[in-house]
Amino acid sequence: MEDMTTNADSLSTAAHAEIDRFLDELWSERGLSRNTLAAYRADLVGLAVWLERQSIELDKAGREHLQGFLAWRIGRGARPRSTARQLSSIRHYYRNLVRHGRLADDPSARIDMPKLGRPLPKSLSEAEVERLLAAPDCTGALGLRDRTMLEVLYASGLRVSELVMLRLDQINLRQGVVRIVGKGDRERLVPLGEEAQAWIARHMREARPDLLNGRASEYAFPTRRGDHMTRQSFWHLIKRYAAAAGIERSLSPHTLRHAFATHLLNHGADLRAVQMLLGHSDLSTTQIYTHVARERLKEVHALHHPRG
Repeated sequence: MEDMTTNADSLSTAAHAEIDRFLDELWSERGLSRNTLAAYRADLVGLAVWLERQSIELDKAGREHLQGFLAWRIGRGARPRSTARQLSSIRHYYRNLVRHGRLADDPSARIDMPKLGRPLPKSLSEAEVERLLAAPDCTGALGLRDRTMLEVLYASGLRVSELVMLRLDQINLRQGVVRIVGKGDRERLVPLGEEAQAWIARHMREARPDLLNGRASEYAFPTRRGDHMTRQSFWHLIKRYAAAAGIERSLSPHTLRHAFATHLLNHGADLRAVQMLLGHSDLSTTQIYTHVARERLKEVHALHHPRG
């Protein structure tokens, strides 16, 4: 796509002065950084150059002109996120004109922002999860604790914050569930599965007493001081074990939570059941995992179908 900012030299002196006036006011009112002001300048110069080619001054443009400019950018390959950023700069400029009494109406007010697709959550394949779970050395207390935490995270889809804060009284191995109070104080019961239950039982017998060394702690997975692990500490553990497992892709703190949801859907789980397990209040939050599952199904089809 042609970069309109490269044609800034063709912009009239009046347009440059108008943009400088706006940026000076922004700086004095909000103390914005040089980089932010430079981004505003680039966005407005691009608009001003396009408008001058239509013989329209920047501060005289109407809604139809702004829509024409945005349509032109999109036609030249501008991505929605880039268009949204430029429209935001344009809105700030015209709102400034209205606020200072230079315009009666904001021509950008009724222009809808482009819809930005939510980024797909980063997940792992089932084989990668198996390698990650097997990475800790379970001959020591710390490794056994870490393995158990990874197993619980993948078996239950808990948030990392819910896992590190998990207390003993929230675990019921007899029923095979954990009781979680999540966002908005919403309580949910999450099944653990036999594998995770077995690891918890072993952790309680072997690792936890060794870690505490006689100290008392309410937490299921304590540090040697008896405190709960921080989210940041557990995130560093995941990265370390991922490297040991040969997993090179970029991970997030909730990678195993995403894998839990995606793998359930890949194996035919009901979306509402996954919503309840994850503790989402809105089904639309859970629906993003259907996109991940769908992409996986496309990969399987392309790989194995004779006409894929």
